[in-house]
Amino acid sequence: MRIQRVSSKWAKTAVILQNRLLAIFIPETRKYKMEHLSELLEVYGTVYIKPDRGTYGTGVMRAERRTVHLSPSGQQPDLEDTSADSGVPETREQVMYILRYAKDAEVYNSVEELHAALISKIKGRPYLVQQGIDLLCHQGRPFDLRVLTQKNPAGAWETTGMLGRVAAPQKVVTNYHNGGSIVSVDALFKEHMKPGEMAKMILQLKSLGVKIATQLETAYPGLKEIGLDVAIDQHHDLWLLEVNTLPAIMVFKMFPDKSIYRRIHRYAVAYGRLKRTRPATRPRRKFLSKL
Repeated sequence: MRIQRVSSKWAKTAVILQNRLLAIFIPETRKYKMEHLSELLEVYGTVYIKPDRGTYGTGVMRAERRTVHLSPSGQQPDLEDTSADSGVPETREQVMYILRYAKDAEVYNSVEELHAALISKIKGRPYLVQQGIDLLCHQGRPFDLRVLTQKNPAGAWETTGMLGRVAAPQKVVTNYHNGGSIVSVDALFKEHMKPGEMAKMILQLKSLGVKIATQLETAYPGLKEIGLDVAIDQHHDLWLLEVNTLPAIMVFKMFPDKSIYRRIHRYAVAYGRLKRTRPATRPRRKFLSKL
């Protein structure tokens, strides 16, 4: 049987939301339109606008709703410092919208202007708008996690690997292909958690991978592997950002513990994604006959 792939983020999200025990991990997500953009920005302040189909973080944008304080001259403050200055009289508040993509930032005075700018970038393709999560950071840069769950040779789901992805400076996505850095989960967690909480969090992530895979399999029985993109917020709650049904596995070769990749590779061979590698053979020695 061929390995099943599901490209639509919306379709996968809809299946997971059918399970009320797993729905709590899903940030509020809707199909993109201006009304949904406005409503989610009003509630959460920050949202992500992402293509329904796509990989590597390509096309992902972030929008923020900011209340800024303008000076009497009407001059706008710097985007990175929008706090009120109580020592300056006669300032007035104004709601502004900031759109970030790649390393660029644009400012709009209304959600209608923001929507028009997004429409010019979306170009008619199906997009989603999703609640923004205040991510934990590593050395001042936000990170999320990739959790790999595979079918083992016995046919059961098993979480086989996890790693952290740290965003490149000023980038809105953490993906390695967009300049993000790969960091071990232990190195990321020890900045924010005690050893006991670290161990508990890792067990929770492994369990979440199996539960999400099991739920998706109810609709897509040909799945053999999934990669979960998981965020951890400032309260250490887990959020499932999306699920990839063609997850990268070679990246796990980067870690010193090679046993992790060997198991991932062995499982991938068992369900047909990779071919079995033959052990290298020693070249035959050539013997010269004595004269």
